[in-house]
Amino acid sequence: MAYEKLKLSTQAPILSWANHSLGHEESKMAKNMASLPFVFKHVALMPDVHLGKGALVGSVIATEEAIMPAAVGVDIGCGMCAIQTPFRADQLEGKLKKIRLDIEAAIPTGFNQNKAVEKSIYNWQGWKDFKQLHPGVQHLQDKASRQMGSLGGGNHFIEVCLDTENQVWLMLHSGSRNIGNMLAKNHIDTAKELLRLADSKLPDPDLAYFVEGTSEFKAYWHDLQWAQDYARFNREVMMARFKRIVEKYAAGGKPTKPLLSVNCHHNYAEKETHFGEDVYVTRKGAVRARTEDYGIIPGSMGAKSYIVKGKGNHDSYCSCSHGAGRKMSRNKAKRQFNLDDLIQQTEGVECRKDKGVLDEIPGAYKSIEAVMASQSDLVEVVATLKQVLCVKG
Repeated sequence: MAYEKLKLSTQAPILSWANHSLGHEESKMAKNMASLPFVFKHVALMPDVHLGKGALVGSVIATEEAIMPAAVGVDIGCGMCAIQTPFRADQLEGKLKKIRLDIEAAIPTGFNQNKAVEKSIYNWQGWKDFKQLHPGVQHLQDKASRQMGSLGGGNHFIEVCLDTENQVWLMLHSGSRNIGNMLAKNHIDTAKELLRLADSKLPDPDLAYFVEGTSEFKAYWHDLQWAQDYARFNREVMMARFKRIVEKYAAGGKPTKPLLSVNCHHNYAEKETHFGEDVYVTRKGAVRARTEDYGIIPGSMGAKSYIVKGKGNHDSYCSCSHGAGRKMSRNKAKRQFNLDDLIQQTEGVECRKDKGVLDEIPGAYKSIEAVMASQSDLVEVVATLKQVLCVKG
């Protein structure tokens, strides 16, 4: 499916790959974004688009000489990591529960952090720059080092998956933890305060922005890049632990080489060239999909996930969706579904089946197949995965 140009009167057009009409609140949010004077060319909405804070989740916004910290969001650098292992499904038979318990023991979830900091974390180059980060996070270095290699909560997860050839894949979803959250909040507060002092009228205060060339822009851009690097390395640390656990059960602890490794952000901003111009591209719930890019598009914890390769579609700013996207809020999911529904919808998956993960029930998400069908011009599918084990944050 190609995009549809939305019939909304905005300064910049809105191109949507969604296979559904936007609701009233979603249309309003899209209109607010596309009415900003520094938005470049058009706004692109991905197939999994849904309500966010300030900007829609599943939107790609290119801007000239300005950046909106709340559009990037508070989980800076949130994204996915996956590896294709040389293992086959039968090598894990009867071992999934033990693997899950080992993962839960080795990788902290929720608000938890590591009790000790391992050598690879100590040696991470990013700590050299910590003193240059926002003054509001300077007391958090110890916490940031202890949270490196931890999953977090919400929709973050770790999964063992099988592809259509019964090959084993390892996959996880996480971001920049508390340090990324606190950096984002400090800069969002600064942007809103500047907006108030300038007495500038914006359709939504969550679209407060920094202008290129100012000290505030420079400070945010520096911290943003740092948090994105933290998030990427956080996924690498967890994946190394995860891989060792699976190797213990599938190969007697013998180290193996991944057949394919992918590590991609889906909540971030970068400077890129599009339509011959250098612009800032904010992907809020979207994955970069240039022709050389591999990406990961997960479904819910009872659905398929996809490893994809980009097609470099310029109209989407070389982007694709970041998942299935929620179709209902967490509270609505808890009201609508019960424990029996969760057990039924996660049948065949080794995972927690308690009320603590009810808000992540597959029924709360859009159909991943429908999302994939809407972006055949953005990506090609490299592998189709189905999870057999899931650890939720």
